[in-house]
Order: sequence, then C-alpha cells, then structure tokens
Amino acid sequence: ESNYLFLGNYVWEGKQSIETICLLLAFKIKYPDKCFMLRGSYEVKSVNQDLGFYYECKRRYNIKLWKTFIDCFNCLPVAAIVGERIFCASGGISPDLQSMEQIKRILRPTDVPDQGLLCDLIFSKPDKDIMGWGEHNGDDNGNTGISFTFGAEVVSKFLHKYDFDLICRGSEVVED
Repeated sequence: ESNYLFLGNYVWEGKQSIETICLLLAFKIKYPDKCFMLRGSYEVKSVNQDLGFYYECKRRYNIKLWKTFIDCFNCLPVAAIVGERIFCASGGISPDLQSMEQIKRILRPTDVPDQGLLCDLIFSKPDKDIMGWGEHNGDDNGNTGISFTFGAEVVSKFLHKYDFDLICRGSEVVED
C-alpha cells in the first residue's frame, strides 16, 4: 500500500554498492508504481569514478558493468514532489530555478554539468550560518566547490513561492 521514494547516493564507498543498487533496481522493476528513485551526487560519473564505485565494478566484474550503471544513472530523475507539499532532491535548490517546469524539461539521459540547475539540484546544500546564496566550499564526501549553499531565508522564499511545507534532502545527516 505504501510508496517509497529513495533520495539518491546508492553507490558510495562501501563494499556492497553493486548489491545495493541492484536491489533497488529490482524493487523498481517489481513495483514500478510504488518505488521511486532520485539521482544523487554518487550517481554522477565523475564522483563515483573517484570515490570507489568504479573500482568496485572493475575489481569484481568489469568496466562495462560500471558504464552500464552510469547509463542507468543518467536516466534517473533529480527531484520529486510528494503530496503536492514536499519538495525532494538529493542536494537542494538552485538560484536558477524559476519554475517547476524547468525540472520537468531536463532532458534525460544526461550527465551532470559543473554548474546550473541540474548541478544545483544534486550538489547544493543548506548552510544555517549564511544569508542568501553562498559558495559551496566542499564537504567530506569529495564534493569540492560545486554548486551553492543557501540560507534559511532562501528556503522560506522557496517554500512560499511554490506553496510547499518542506524541502526533503538526501544528503545531510542531522544529529539531535
């Protein structure tokens, strides 16, 4: 009865990334109207090539398998709206986003450019210490200086403009 939305970053530096992505793809095939997958930063060719997934595929199988996964990742959507009230993306929002139609018009399959809307939806992140938009100075996951950071008032304006209650991201751990 439930629907499931996975927010990306399926193939990290772990030793069982192949099993993880295969299981999720099997769920998607078996339950196409119940299982939904977004693309995260680790489903970007340049990121997973540097951070382990490429080497896992090469070591355990072959480079052709890795290329096949990249072709698959290039087809994944990058954002979803849940119940018309929750905006979901692996990364965040973009200063280039003027309408939700822009996201629908992103042609797939596609690689992720170093800047622009698609890049921002995957790599941007909130920063509670800034006002407006800021530079993304990198993080512990190898995302170095790509995209932007955004402050609380940017979130508030975004939520108001699109009549959303929440932005749900897949790329942030919040500790209580």
